[in-house]
Amino acid sequence: MGADTEGITSADAKAGLIAVTDRTARQLVVLDASSRKRIASAKLATEPDYIRIVKSKNEIWVTQPSESRIEIFSLGEDRHPKHSAFIAVEGGPESLVIDDDHGRAFANTWKDETLAVDLNSRSIVSRWPNGCSGSRGLTFDPDDTRLFVGCKEGKLTVLDASSGKQLGSASSGDGVDIIAYDAKLKHAYLPGARSATMAVIAIEATGTTRVLETAHTAPGAHCVASDGQGKAFVCEPQKGRLLLFDDRALEAH
Repeated sequence: MGADTEGITSADAKAGLIAVTDRTARQLVVLDASSRKRIASAKLATEPDYIRIVKSKNEIWVTQPSESRIEIFSLGEDRHPKHSAFIAVEGGPESLVIDDDHGRAFANTWKDETLAVDLNSRSIVSRWPNGCSGSRGLTFDPDDTRLFVGCKEGKLTVLDASSGKQLGSASSGDGVDIIAYDAKLKHAYLPGARSATMAVIAIEATGTTRVLETAHTAPGAHCVASDGQGKAFVCEPQKGRLLLFDDRALEAH
């Protein structure tokens, strides 16, 4: 990994905690969300990528793609993370989302599959073709149990999170990495680092897609986050800032 990918790489907040990975120190850090004070830390087995809190299991999951696995830490009453297990993920893992309500985690391989992992057995229970030639970002709508996969080549695919059936797809831009979804508007956001664009994609009731707009961003802008209230924040790494996109005007389209 280059120097521009080191330091803090991922964070997640849930149940009053903030969990953070430090790639440089190979460390997991747990913070109290209210006081913003550090509670504890734990050494990671190797370089981290994504981190997610699994509230139902009192666990923290950290992807480690260089070793093709997920490292799991359990949280006791003292909220100190302790290594618990590894899950082998052949060909991945890229991205990680948790569906606590249905007892599943989802991740991609680097090529053309999305995986479902059972939270209880900590095992891969399904491998689904996702329509990508290079899988990257992953997010989901828990209400409609749908997964949204970002493909590096500039495509979004929609999968049924129960069966893995592909419901729809849309193409726009190039160099897709981290994607986002606004469950209120039913809009997915697809940034392309190479094309310096971000597509706003409406997800219909059937899971089919419709590109509403393709906005200009900046070269290298490869990631986006939604506040769930119609605003999307696109990263611009070359200038160390965020680009704000207000999506509410498209709601009536």
